[in-house]
Amino acid sequence: MNATPPRRGGPMPDAAQPMPTRSGRPARWTRRHLDLLAESAATTAPVFDPTAVPRILPGHDLWDLWPVQEEDGSTSLIGGHEVWMALSAPSPAHPEERHDQARIRLLAKNGDGWADLGPAFSDGASPGSREWSGSAVRRPDGSVSVFYTAAGRRGESRPTFGQSVVETRLILTADDGRISLEHESGHREILRSDGVTYLPTDEATGAPGRIKAFRDPGWFRDPSDGREYLLIAASVAGRDRFDGAIALAGAQAGAWSLLPPLVVADGVNHELERPHVIVHRSRYYLFFCTQRHTFHPADRAPTGLYGFVAPALTGPYEPLNGSGLVIRNPPREPDQAYAWLVLPDLRVVSFANYRSHQGADLRHAVAARARANFGGTIAPTLRLTLDGTSTSTVALRPSG
Repeated sequence: MNATPPRRGGPMPDAAQPMPTRSGRPARWTRRHLDLLAESAATTAPVFDPTAVPRILPGHDLWDLWPVQEEDGSTSLIGGHEVWMALSAPSPAHPEERHDQARIRLLAKNGDGWADLGPAFSDGASPGSREWSGSAVRRPDGSVSVFYTAAGRRGESRPTFGQSVVETRLILTADDGRISLEHESGHREILRSDGVTYLPTDEATGAPGRIKAFRDPGWFRDPSDGREYLLIAASVAGRDRFDGAIALAGAQAGAWSLLPPLVVADGVNHELERPHVIVHRSRYYLFFCTQRHTFHPADRAPTGLYGFVAPALTGPYEPLNGSGLVIRNPPREPDQAYAWLVLPDLRVVSFANYRSHQGADLRHAVAARARANFGGTIAPTLRLTLDGTSTSTVALRPSG
């Protein structure tokens, strides 16, 4: 998502023009950067109890939310409501099982209130067995392009872990303030890992934090050239298991092509999830989130929002705050929130994850214990301040 619309009279996409290519090497996130990590109030979120946050969908877990945005990056208003998407699933016995049932859900926000609009897609429409995170943009004709991750294969008897990027279009209408899904087009696979620059995802087996990634497409229109891009959580080839990367793909004449990565975690982390970009004061701020157990070694750095900054979409990037850390969970609640997303107005949204028990990793706890300490709804909103290569954060109202 971007904060600045394409300049009037500036360069616009042209099918006859070649896709721009990356110059230089991707930014490398290394142990040297992590050595600069220091506990600071400027990069630490306030403590909250994930289980005390009111649930928007009783009986359902809700996580990984994103707004339907306009092409200039601002959040869309339809019938006077902000329209959002999130992953949801009927609350399973163990919260980690929700990933095997995930579907994208529509939500409407008006002030501090949220309304459930039901599943975004019809049953069986996705080519995957479940739907993972993505992004959405409203086009000039009023339709909404949704880019999301299809995980597994439709109709499979047990979950597999292949991932690809899929696009579909929705038409949302508003009548007397009520938003409804009017039309849904076909679901078209537009990208998958190439097996050369980006590793193929694990098709048959996997475990949280260990499967190869090709997911979480984040849509962005670059104001410098007017072109559309997707940022994708990926894994690069030719490296060890801690090979997380942020892939870039560009659109030309209706087709998407993979470009070289923007950032590579050089042996320090396995998953750089939910990558996205905003433009602020002519700088490109690239954000992603990752969890403490995906570092090498585990707990080398905290679960949090991390980021880099550059003068252009393709770099060169340098880590924010020296280390890359932008927002961390507080030490006494190391898993309280996850899946942060920075909006162009610098609000930061996330979901309520696990309440801590002396730092235990509750993903592997018995079901009853994990469920009793899981939030599964939208977390308190934060606001970010950006000043060149430095950042700081403050809390807003619980529903932001």
